Amino acid sequence: MDREAQAEAIREATAAMADRMAAEKSVLTDLDSAIGDADHGANMNRGFQAALERLEDADDDPATLVKTVGVALVSEVGGAAGPLYGGSLMKASGELEEGVTAESSVAFAERYLETVEERGKASVGDKTMVDAITPAVHTYKKSIEVDDCDPLEALGKAVDAAERGVAFTTPIRAKKGRASYLGWRSVGHQDPGATSTLYLLEELLEVAREHLDGDVETDAEADVDPEELAEPAAGGEVDESANSDGGS
Repeated sequence: MDREAQAEAIREATAAMADRMAAEKSVLTDLDSAIGDADHGANMNRGFQAALERLEDADDDPATLVKTVGVALVSEVGGAAGPLYGGSLMKASGELEEGVTAESSVAFAERYLETVEERGKASVGDKTMVDAITPAVHTYKKSIEVDDCDPLEALGKAVDAAERGVAFTTPIRAKKGRASYLGWRSVGHQDPGATSTLYLLEELLEVAREHLDGDVETDAEADVDPEELAEPAAGGEVDESANSDGGS
């Protein structure tokens, strides 16, 4: 795709994500009510609606558009989610200065994950959005660089990997965020941040289907197995230094 088509796809993806956050607002709220502040759904919905408004006046440049979405999320999404989702987009947008290619999309995904990890101080197994985004990014990178998949097929595999990561959050104990204060009572609840991350990736895949030629395979094996990477809980102790909300 040329840069104009890339810009159109980014605008469409943002609109699709905004619609999904609005549609899933109550679902995310219910998930966050169980282990967080019950505001993740409202925050994500508000953030993406703001992003749509800001894109109306943004230049048709891929990096600029993604950064604009990130700025909106940082400004409008409360708690730790704003910096995690929005700040990471802002940082990763620099990888798209020359446009969106298979190579730059991998670099973008890696920078996004790196920034989320740095800002959230979370690892796989902490019951956060990292449990969904880590297997997704590693699977996407491996699919393109090792398995020689086209970006659309790689994205399909990444979405499947993220879905596996979301499922993994339910039976584990939270070690980060407000959910960590619940200790073992957090077990049995699906993480809202991992869930919203999956929703966003699913919408990105649907828009990519419309703009890219290729096959989509959704029976991927995640390059990172959360169950193998997760560290066992340390005797029921709660991380008192955690200060993020349940949607992280």
